[in-house]
Amino acid sequence: MTEDARFEDGGDKPLNLGALDAEDLKVLSTLMQDAVFPANEMQWIPSERRFAVLLNRFRWEDLKAAETRKRAVERVQSLLVIENVLHVASQGVARGDADTILSLLSVGYTAGEDAEGVIELMLAGDGGIRLQVEALEVSLRDVTRPYSAPSKSAPKHDV
Repeated sequence: MTEDARFEDGGDKPLNLGALDAEDLKVLSTLMQDAVFPANEMQWIPSERRFAVLLNRFRWEDLKAAETRKRAVERVQSLLVIENVLHVASQGVARGDADTILSLLSVGYTAGEDAEGVIELMLAGDGGIRLQVEALEVSLRDVTRPYSAPSKSAPKHDV
């Protein structure tokens, strides 16, 4: 008998997930909500049709365990890689500025003709990054050990 993985099964293990359709991308978006990164940690490599961001992701999958065990909430550095990128555009983003810290709110996908589509990285402060892709192929991989979140608390949003 097999059963689906549960959210809490990921507890202390590094994430290494991929998205090949819009439903998969919703899962990655949820895990990346409130990730922060300096503007100079984004890179588009046109010759490889790849866009990558090294971000400091809040470990939402660990929040319940942290609260239960009364320990600090955590962040982890993760690599977001988007493949098959044809074009990148941004609004309200100071690209390449190490002093500008961006906060990722969500990642969305709008399908186009055939397998083409648009991935949108929505940022706090009305900024955004729009990637035209030939096909949806996104990966999210933790690349460091988790560390205590500097804020010592989970991100909160006004409703």
